[in-house]
Amino acid sequence: MTVRKNQAQLTTDEKRRFVDALLALKRDGRYDSFVSTHNDFIMSDRDDSDRVGHRSPSFLPWHRRFLIQFEQALQSVDPSVALPYWDWTTDRTPASSLWAPDFLGGTGRSRDGQVTDGPFAGSARAWRINVRVDARDFLRRNLGGNGLQLPTKADVDSVLAMSTYDAPPWNSASDGFRNHLEGWRGVNLHNRVHVWVGGHMATGASPNDPVFWLHHAYVDKLWAEWQSRHPNSPYRPASGTRDVVDLNEPMRPWGNVTPADMLDHRRHYTYDVAA
Repeated sequence: MTVRKNQAQLTTDEKRRFVDALLALKRDGRYDSFVSTHNDFIMSDRDDSDRVGHRSPSFLPWHRRFLIQFEQALQSVDPSVALPYWDWTTDRTPASSLWAPDFLGGTGRSRDGQVTDGPFAGSARAWRINVRVDARDFLRRNLGGNGLQLPTKADVDSVLAMSTYDAPPWNSASDGFRNHLEGWRGVNLHNRVHVWVGGHMATGASPNDPVFWLHHAYVDKLWAEWQSRHPNSPYRPASGTRDVVDLNEPMRPWGNVTPADMLDHRRHYTYDVAA
């Protein structure tokens, strides 16, 4: 069984294996296919039209399936690799361990945002950006440069306390746990982290930055914790809606995977701290 660990607890060897697997997927082209998929969906997911991956109840099961598929790709390179998660309520500054040169590298330089250290630095040329939002072909970040602070434990607890999964109109205006976690309402958890990292993470092509996977693994862990706290609060909507994915409807692009299939993460992996 795959066990996802807090990135701060990874050994030197585990970090190296994770980075090496990322670089291998980049070399054979599979990594960029994940970036393209995410970018295509975030560009088409709108409040007033058919939406699957974002601004909708299926935000969480869609990304859970997306992460499982990516984790399986990593494990096809190295079976020992699991997706780590980034607890941004604890590791809150650009000095945190995940931004070290032996792991993800640090923030971008001031003039153009280019990441200049670590295995994904522009100068290394091993991480050329092919799914672009502009002409630049290097990874960009601006850690905390927008003046935002990362969410706190109190922010997370306030969202985990919400007892309803989602509510009409099933988009970025909805109340409920999903939308507050996604970040369109309230204290803003998931979206705020994307903006805090900046650069590519603040665009639809956010998986260009490998921290995307660590961030979403933590978002997924929070969903698992919410499910444990609220066992009698089901995925909503169950049926009868337009433009969003009901409990037993398939999620694009997979065709045969429904939110119901994604409700129990323990069929696929566990976390190092029980959720």
